[in-house]
Formats: sequence, C-alpha cells, structure tokens
Amino acid sequence: MLIAVLVCFVLGYLAIVFEHPLKLDKTVPALLMGATCWGLISLGHLPVVDHHFNEGEMSPVLLHHIGKVAEILIFLIGAMTIVELIDLHRGFSVITNRIRTTSKRKMLFLITILAFFLSATLDNLASTIVLVSLLRRLVPQRNERLWFVSMAVIGANAGGAWSPIGDVTTTMLWIGNKVSSLGLIEHLVLPSLVCAIVPAFVASLTKPFQGHITQQDIDFDHEVSQEKLLSSRVMLVVGIGALIFVPIFKAITHLPPYVGMMLGLGVVWLVSEYIHPEEDFTEERKHLYSAHTALSRIEMSSILFFLGILLAVASLESLSLLLDLSQAMERAIPNTNIVIMILGVASAIIDNVPLVAATMGMYTDPLDSSLWHFIAYSAGTGGSMLIIGSAAGVAAMGMERIDFIWYLKKVSWIAALGFLAGAFTFLGMQSFIFS
Repeated sequence: MLIAVLVCFVLGYLAIVFEHPLKLDKTVPALLMGATCWGLISLGHLPVVDHHFNEGEMSPVLLHHIGKVAEILIFLIGAMTIVELIDLHRGFSVITNRIRTTSKRKMLFLITILAFFLSATLDNLASTIVLVSLLRRLVPQRNERLWFVSMAVIGANAGGAWSPIGDVTTTMLWIGNKVSSLGLIEHLVLPSLVCAIVPAFVASLTKPFQGHITQQDIDFDHEVSQEKLLSSRVMLVVGIGALIFVPIFKAITHLPPYVGMMLGLGVVWLVSEYIHPEEDFTEERKHLYSAHTALSRIEMSSILFFLGILLAVASLESLSLLLDLSQAMERAIPNTNIVIMILGVASAIIDNVPLVAATMGMYTDPLDSSLWHFIAYSAGTGGSMLIIGSAAGVAAMGMERIDFIWYLKKVSWIAALGFLAGAFTFLGMQSFIFS
C-alpha cells in the first residue's frame, strides 16, 4: 500500500505539472491526490508518525496536519480579500497614476522597483495584476508592453521572496515557524534586490528598452480623474496598513499570523462599510464596493489547490518518506546549497508550493537557519526563469497571452542571471556577514 501512495502522489504531481497540455485545472488532481493518499494510508493501516507530538494514531496526526494547512488557507483568504477590497475602491491608482514617463529605460526601472516593493506588501500575484493593468494604459503597443510585463514578473517574484506576506511559500515558512519576519528581511532583502536590479540593468542595455514608448495621445489628467475614487486613498492606506500590521501583531502577541490577518480584515471591512466612494453615493451602489463583492472575486480554486497539495505532501511526511528523501539527497549531494539552488531551478518547472512543503518535512533546522532563508529565496525567485514558473508569471501569461517560447528565448536568460546574482549575494552574506 505504501507503493500505491507513492504512485498516487507521482501521478497527481505529473497531472499538475502538465495541466496546460491536459487542459485540466490543477486543482482537480491536487484534491484527488490529497484525499486518495490519506485514503490509501487508512485502508492499508499504514503506521503514521507525527514528529511534533509523536502520535501514532491516524486521527490525531491528520487533525494536526489539517490544522497547519488551515492556518495557511485562512491567512491567504484574509490577505486576498483585503487586496480585492483595495482594488474595488481603486486604491492602487493612487500609486500607479504617478508614473508618466515615456522613456523606456526609466519606465523599466520604475516598473521593476514598483513591482519589487508592491509585491512585498501585497503579494507577487496581486502586484503583477495591478502592474499589467497599469502597463496597458502606459504602453499601448503590445509588442513593447510584453517586455515590461516580463520585467514586472521578475521584480514581483524577487520582491515577494523577502517578505512574510509576499509569496505563498514565504508565508508557509513563516507560519510554519521556519523563519521570522525580521530574519527574513535581514537575510533576504539585499539578495532579492540584486535579483531584481541585475535583470533590469541587463535589460536596459538591450534594444527593446532603448528610446521612447510609442504613445497614442494619452491624456494623463483624464486618466487620473477616471481611475481614482473618493475612497481610493483611504482604502489604500488602511489596507496596506492592515497587511503590514500582521507581522507586528504576531511579534507583540505571539499568536499565529492568521489571527492578525483576521483582525486586519475586520478593520478594512469595517471601513469599507461606512466610507463613501463617490460624490452621489447611494445605497443601491453600495454592493459594488462591499466586502461581499471582494470575497466573490478571490480565487477559491487556488485555495482548494493549496488544500489538496499540502494534504498530499503531509501524507508523505506522516509516513516519514520526506525524511528518508532528505537523507538520500544528502548522501548523493553533500552540499545543501547546491540542492537548494537545484530546487530554485525546479520551481520554474514545478509549482513551488509543494516543493517548499516537501522541504519543510525533509529538514529539521531551527528557526531562521540559513537553509530556510535560502529555500525562501530560491523557491520565490527561481520561478521567474519560465513564464509558467510562478503565479505571477501565469497571471501575466493569461492577461497578455505571452508565448512560452518567446519568454524562454527572450527573457529566461535575463531572469537566470538575476537568480544566480542574488543566490551568490546570499551565500556571500552568509560567509562574511552572518558567519
């Protein structure tokens, strides 16, 4: 029956990897895999181990893993809802409408830096969607815009790696007590910045970023008046403030992060109930800006995908298979840093959520170990090397119909340079600063 669990996991994983050729939403195999793996464990009466409580019975072990998964999912639902509420009130226009340059080189660095810091505050997926919407207005020619969108993906993934709320994988490591907020920022902000700036600098020397953007007589003042609402600035400040407050709340109360996220969501929801987005605001239009509308816009399919994949990985952890795998890898490749860099490259092909979930079951290093920081960096930024390698890339691919081969030929090598530059920066800091 142990072989059956492994076969089920491998088949499910392959279905997730090849979701595009199969034309099957990856949520379907993830849910089937998660439920079937635990079903096989139960039917086969396989011995399960919980390395935290040393329970040997099925129910307590499963309940413990469900609890860990629920922490992540509740946190993500709260964060997604806050972002959607800000977007409903057009809060992001307060930031994006300030960009008015037509210089391709200036636009490149502005977009990269904005993506870097925006994704650290929100997450890489949300920041990419915001920036693609912005670039559609600022760069009318699609052939020119694809380059800027690609650089926004690289910047967003780099920015998400050093923030506990910037990427699903860093959130998982943070909630799982593998990294702390301050530790993550201290060790990764510089390598992540290098990972974003190096590709931007290299790209600025290439032909697509020379000269000026082809314009179509855009009236910026008209654009601003169309985009902003009376509530835009307030909702942006309250929403971003709520997200930034979550790590502070955890540090003060020592409660799990999802508690702080629920508090933040409650405050933002409260403000949205009483604020007036328009001059002649009526009760009939209130639903357009309500939290109920925001909740209807969050991607529940992504939440269910995380549920399925994390449960499947938990089944392997409970059978001690991940621990056996880590020991086998240590024997094959004694240098852990090389293993983690390979993981970064693999995250461009395979979803980084199960990869990080697997490493959390493979290694037992203490809080804020350099291993966990390097995993956060590699899994967060390695996905930029392929357009399908990250949630940000997939979103950009869908919104702009970016061709996989075009990105592979034109952008992948630039992203790889950034990944390597940031990785070597991290290793250098560990040797000379944090040794």
